[in-house]
Amino acid sequence: MRRRLAKPFESGNLAWSAGALVLSLIAAAPLFAIAVMALHSSGDTWPHLVANVLPGAVRRTLILMAGVAAIALAVGTGTAWLVTMYRFPGRSWFQWLLLLPLAMPTYIIAFCYIELFDYSGEVQTALRALFGWKNAQDYWFPDIRSLGGAIFVMGAVLYPYVYITARASFVAQSICVIEASRTLGRSASETFWQIALPLARPALAAGTALALMETLNDIGAVEFFGVRTLTVTVYDTWLDRGSLAGAAQISCVMLFFVLAILGLERALRRGRQFHHTTGKYRDLPEETLTGLKGFLATLACALPVLVGFVFPTYVLAGDAIAHISSGLTEEFWLAAMHSLALALAAAVLGVVFAIVLAYGRRQTRSRLIHVASFVPAVSYAIPGTVLAIGLLIPLAGLDNTIDGAARSLFGVSTGLIFSGTAFAIVLAYTIRFLAASLGSVEAGLSKISRNIDAAGRTLGASVTEMLWSIHLPLLRPTLGAAAMIVFVDSMKELPATLLLRPFNFDTLATQVFTLASLYRYEEAGLSALTIVLVSLAPVLFLQGIIANSRPGFSASRTRSAAAQAELALRNS
Repeated sequence: MRRRLAKPFESGNLAWSAGALVLSLIAAAPLFAIAVMALHSSGDTWPHLVANVLPGAVRRTLILMAGVAAIALAVGTGTAWLVTMYRFPGRSWFQWLLLLPLAMPTYIIAFCYIELFDYSGEVQTALRALFGWKNAQDYWFPDIRSLGGAIFVMGAVLYPYVYITARASFVAQSICVIEASRTLGRSASETFWQIALPLARPALAAGTALALMETLNDIGAVEFFGVRTLTVTVYDTWLDRGSLAGAAQISCVMLFFVLAILGLERALRRGRQFHHTTGKYRDLPEETLTGLKGFLATLACALPVLVGFVFPTYVLAGDAIAHISSGLTEEFWLAAMHSLALALAAAVLGVVFAIVLAYGRRQTRSRLIHVASFVPAVSYAIPGTVLAIGLLIPLAGLDNTIDGAARSLFGVSTGLIFSGTAFAIVLAYTIRFLAASLGSVEAGLSKISRNIDAAGRTLGASVTEMLWSIHLPLLRPTLGAAAMIVFVDSMKELPATLLLRPFNFDTLATQVFTLASLYRYEEAGLSALTIVLVSLAPVLFLQGIIANSRPGFSASRTRSAAAQAELALRNS
C-alpha cells in the first residue's frame, strides 16, 4: 500500500509550516535590510571608499584568505592522513590533540603571539639578552604585526576545520579501493595523491570553505596585526565615520565574497558523492613508521599543536597566574556572567529555532517552506559585522515605530526595546549559529524512519504529540550537541558583540579585545583563558564523532533507536 505523504498545509502541519516560514524570514531579514540600506545615499563616503579604501582592503583580504587556505589545506590534510593511515609514536594522542587549536579564538591567539614575538615580547627580549643586542637596529626579526604574521597565526588556528573533514573522509573511505591501489603497485604516497585525495575532495572543499569564512569574519586578529581587511573597514565606516549606509555598501561587497566562497566550494565538489556498496567493513590498513620516519611523522603532528595551542596556552596561563588577584575583579565576574547568560539564551533559542525549522520541513512537501528554510542553513557564512548591521536596521525601525506609537497614544517614550540591548546580541548569535544547530537537528531527524511517523499517525497521535512523545526523546543527544555548539560559539563571538552591545556592557570576548587594544595583554589573560577552557568541550565531543564515523559503526545504535521508538509508541 502506498504511504500517503503529508500535504503542505494539512491542519496538523499548518502551525509548523507557518512557524518554519516565519523563522526563515527572521533569519533572512538582515540580508534584506543590508540590501535596502546599501541603496541609500552615503554622501561622499562611498566615492572616497571606492577610490582610497576598498582596493587595498579587498587586496589584503584576498591575500589573507589565500594564505590561510594554503596553510589550512596543507596542515589539515597532511596530519589527517598521517593519524588515519600510519602508526607512529604519539599517534593515539595526536588524533585529538590536533583538534585543540579549534578551541582557540583567532583574536586570542593573535594577542598571544604579539605578546610572544613583539619587540618587548619574551622571544626578542631573550635574544637581546643572549647576544648582547641593544636595540632593534642591531638585528633583524620578522614583524608579527603584518599580513604575513596574520596569515601564519590564523592558519595555525583554523587548520582543524580541514583536519576534521579530511579525517572523517579518510576514515570512511573503502579499504577495497586502497588495497586495490596497493595491489596494482602504487606506493603509499601514490595512493594518497591519486586515490585518497581525489575521493576526499568534497570534504576538503567544505573544510577550507569554513576556514575562509572564519577568516572573513575575523575582526580581532586583523585589528591586532594592523591588517585593514574588509571587516575592519566595515567597523571603521560605521563607528568612526558614522555612515551606516557606507557600512552596508561594504557589507554587500563582503556578501559577494561569501557567495564566491560557497560557489567555489560547490564547484570543487562538483556534486560528487561517493557511496559504499557493501555492508561489511574492516579496519583500514595502518603502516607502522619507525626510526626517522616515525620521528618526522611525530614532529609533523606536534608542530601544529605546539603553534596553535600549547604556546598560546602557555602565554595565557602565565598571564592569568601573574594577575590572578587583580584579574578577579568585579568587571571580570560581570563580563563572565554576561557571556554565560547570552550564550545560554542563544543556545536555547537556537535549538528551538532548529526544531521548528527542521520539523516543519519534515512535515510538509511545500516548495516554499523548503526554499525558505535554506536561508538559515547558510547563516554561518554571514560575517558577524555584516549580520550586526543587517540586524540593527530592522530592530531600530521596530523600536522607532513602537516609540512613535507610544508617544502619540500615551505621551511617553519607550526608548530602545530591541536594538542596543542584550536581545539584539542573543538574536544575532541565534541567527549566526543557526546553521550549526539546524544541521545537527536535521541529521538526527534523518535517522528516524518516517515509518515511525506513519505508525504514530495511525495510532491517532497528532504531529505535535509525535514530536513530544517520539522525536524529542530520540533526539535528546542531538539536541544537547546542538546546544553545546551554539553555546561555545556564542561565548567566542566578537564582531557582532562589539557592534550590538549596549553601552558599558562587556562580555569576556569584548573584554579581551578592549584590554588587548589598550596594550594591556597580561590583564586579558584570565578572560581569554576562561573562553579557551569553555571551548574545549565541543573539541573533545568532535573527536568522539570522528572516531565513530566509519560506516557500519552505528548499526547497533540504529537498532537501539528503533527499539526506543517502538516502546514510545506502545506507551502512547
